[in-house]
Amino acid sequence: MTRRLLTAAAAFALALPAQADTLVDNVDGVTLDATGGIEHFNGLLIGNDGRIVQVLHRGEKRPGKVDYLVDGKGQVLMPGLIDAHAHVSSIGFAALTLDLSGTRSLEEAKTRIAAYAKAHPDRRWILGRGWNQELWSVKRFPTAADLDAVVGDRPVWLSRVDGHAGWANSRALAAAGVTALTKDPAGGRIERAAPGGKPAGVLVDNAMALIDKVVPEPRPEDRDMALETAQQQLLKRGVTAVADMGTGIEDWQAFRRAGDNGTLRIRIMAYASGTGAMELIGGPGPTPWLYDDRLRLNGVKLYMDGALGSRGASLKTPYADAPATKGLRITNDTQLKNMMSRAALDHFQVAVHAIGDAANAALLTAIEDLSLTYTGDRRWRIEHAQITDPADIARFGKNGIIASMQPVHQTSDRLMAEARLGPGRLSGAYAWKSIAATGARLAFGSDAPVELPDPFAGLAAAVTRQGADGEPFGGWQPQERTTREQALAAYTANAAYAGFAEGRFGRLVRGERADFLLVDRDPLLSSPAELRQTRVVQTWVGGRLMFDGTKTP
Repeated sequence: MTRRLLTAAAAFALALPAQADTLVDNVDGVTLDATGGIEHFNGLLIGNDGRIVQVLHRGEKRPGKVDYLVDGKGQVLMPGLIDAHAHVSSIGFAALTLDLSGTRSLEEAKTRIAAYAKAHPDRRWILGRGWNQELWSVKRFPTAADLDAVVGDRPVWLSRVDGHAGWANSRALAAAGVTALTKDPAGGRIERAAPGGKPAGVLVDNAMALIDKVVPEPRPEDRDMALETAQQQLLKRGVTAVADMGTGIEDWQAFRRAGDNGTLRIRIMAYASGTGAMELIGGPGPTPWLYDDRLRLNGVKLYMDGALGSRGASLKTPYADAPATKGLRITNDTQLKNMMSRAALDHFQVAVHAIGDAANAALLTAIEDLSLTYTGDRRWRIEHAQITDPADIARFGKNGIIASMQPVHQTSDRLMAEARLGPGRLSGAYAWKSIAATGARLAFGSDAPVELPDPFAGLAAAVTRQGADGEPFGGWQPQERTTREQALAAYTANAAYAGFAEGRFGRLVRGERADFLLVDRDPLLSSPAELRQTRVVQTWVGGRLMFDGTKTP
């Protein structure tokens, strides 16, 4: 199966025409100009290096002879979209393993697990992801006993939808040696049947490593298959570039293999999974851009806290629905500053996960302190910035901070956020417009596979603060909506800037890579419902056709 998939991908890449001058004409083109406004055009001339030679406007003379002429048939042409925060290999593995996303009850999840186990009797471990107890009527964490009832003959280990908690059966707990005597690791929590007692089956944040260390590692060919699967998922949704948050050496080697054999079709801005992986991959500093701007190690991904859904996000005051906890700090202040300093010393870009208001405040302080020593264009990235104290929002506008946020998180998390925070702390939640108003740049993404890597759903959420069901009426905290131009910039030019890729890709201008989409509607004129239904007709990367929806079954 792996060999067939990769052979097909290689054949697809080889079937593309060799680089030559290409004119894409008769299109309804839109892109962002240098001021963030919208520029309209109706043709693109692309050089044999895959860069844009000329953006052609109505009435302008076309070149007399080109090697390839593409008639756009009046379709809308727009920049390729950039997912500023995703997990590339995990997108692929999520599609290749057990998927529990969207299950509406514990019983539905158990039924799906049982069916998967029956269909895969050869799997030594049952692995998967996507469960979310907040969508279940019981709204409690599941237990090992729940899993044992459907799979008791082998270990089962299932990641929560946000990746910040895992659900194990008794076989998995036993394989890892997790017992009542096992202590909670720093920055992690073992859910227990009673305080200090037997593990209940869910492990949160750093405690997940207790199980992860005994799970069989994927083979290199498994990683190659996951990468190809992820590329297919991204390209069909119009994503031409992605910031990979948490790249391990095994991921990097898979990216390099694809680059070497000509099957790396998207652009990957990589952020190493911790300073150890950063040094292993990058050595003395960020790597050069490789494979015609398709791959670069930019920096490092670090963690402040966990996630709101598993009550691991670090809050200034206790959770409204769990007054005994304020969440978890995965990394304390001293550890964080040491790791940030180590990265900044060799000019690696620093991207830090911070969700709760306490975590964001502490990270802002760390950036302010380190900016006194590490000057210049650092582009410190705050990943998620979901819950902020309104008193801290102005601090985002200092020191060149990038606010890397995920619009669909707001629509997915709305009811859960209300329960976790209570009404008094919602004004600083998912505060896109307020953060942008400070001068911080917004870069939008999906956090896939936590959410689908669907930038059109993200664009719709950003401009409406409503879910696909149109709820709530008028939008949730509607004062934080963005304009369409701001949202498009956050998925294109700003997302490129956030990864030090401006001038290479992200806009349709002379000299940049010809990464673009043909779509069935204008995203700037469509209603929110129509925007969510946008169909990508074709996806081009570097002037080459990488996905053709007209030929997809």
